[in-house]
Amino acid sequence: MTTTTRQQYDVGGVLLPRPFKIRRFGHFGFNLEHLDDAITFYTDELGFRVTDDMNLFEMVPPEMAEVLDYAKTIVTDPRIVFTSNSTDHHALLLAHKTFGTLFGNDAVAKDNTVSQITWQVGTLDEVMDAVAYLHAHGVTTGHIGRDMPGSNWHVYFLDPDGNNVELYYGIEQVGWDRNSKPTQMHYRGFHSQPERPQMSEAAELCEAQDRGIDIHSGWRPDETHLKEKYNVGGVLLPRPFKVTGLGPFSLFTDRLDEMVSFYTAVMGFEVTEESRYDGRRIVFLRHGAEHHSLVLADKALRAHLGLRSDAACLSAGLQLGSYRQLCDAVEFLRSHGREIVELPPELHLGIDYAAHVRDPDGHLIQLYYRIEQLGWDGRLRPAHLRPRITQPWPDAVDAQTDTYVGQAYLGPLG
Repeated sequence: MTTTTRQQYDVGGVLLPRPFKIRRFGHFGFNLEHLDDAITFYTDELGFRVTDDMNLFEMVPPEMAEVLDYAKTIVTDPRIVFTSNSTDHHALLLAHKTFGTLFGNDAVAKDNTVSQITWQVGTLDEVMDAVAYLHAHGVTTGHIGRDMPGSNWHVYFLDPDGNNVELYYGIEQVGWDRNSKPTQMHYRGFHSQPERPQMSEAAELCEAQDRGIDIHSGWRPDETHLKEKYNVGGVLLPRPFKVTGLGPFSLFTDRLDEMVSFYTAVMGFEVTEESRYDGRRIVFLRHGAEHHSLVLADKALRAHLGLRSDAACLSAGLQLGSYRQLCDAVEFLRSHGREIVELPPELHLGIDYAAHVRDPDGHLIQLYYRIEQLGWDGRLRPAHLRPRITQPWPDAVDAQTDTYVGQAYLGPLG
């Protein structure tokens, strides 16, 4: 793998060391043993909304009967549940753990329970130009094109640990009516590298209407069983908090140096800082102004922390709207029988108050309300100026210079 990049690429009129720039953490997926319990946890309790509920067996066309027969020998539950905390078609995908075997998610490492880790770039050109760039850096790409549902243009590839990584652009937006695109519009999916330029989303809608497709006939979730009884900043919601942001994502690895090299030299992340716990390294990487969007930790720590021994995911981060919401979320989840796990602060530098809750399969979900922001020069807040975490948590905390300074949540809370 090449570890230095000297060529300059024109990305929207700006010269960069690679033909794409990651803008944000996009979405991720879990392959789960307890799928029904997980759907309840992530939707009813954490507030993700189902945007599509697909059956893999029904998605395979008749001419691929042999593929369908093979899939049925492996997959015991064919559902793929797409969920979102925002207007993005999906932020979290939930599927049975046998999907991991079918699609090779656990082919490199059996403890990989993550189906994909995705990063959004700015344009279709960036996605497609990344293909040749990845090949030049010794990275084998997988599916290239446009998946349906979701409508995002993408390229898939593996990191050194075998995690399925995706660069994507242009994910479908689900509006105020909560309807996703109908399946009749999925003919605009692509299973190979597309020609450029492609028609706009507006043109796709016009074309669909010309074909007689009811563009308002897509999936719409039924949330009538949820009672809005919590006052969250002046809005009634079914829970006392709102997930307003996705990430950071944290992974255990036994190839720490190789993984750091891949994500910095190839993907363009920067190392913000490192810490140690019990003598083992934890590396914090960023792609933008946030302290980190990816954490890589020595896998030997997994046993020391008492975490699930057969899952390489350390935690998946979810940002909440405020410190008060964070405190209320902890009590709400405890009241629903969820276990709150305390992790050492060395594993979440840049985030002061954080709660980690186990999902039904034992994955840790990191809940927090603020993450340190770095300025134009990339300098860290000195350690002695970081807020001190006190126990028990106080009723209110002092503002920091970067409190409520990060990316704002767009749209209503519910």
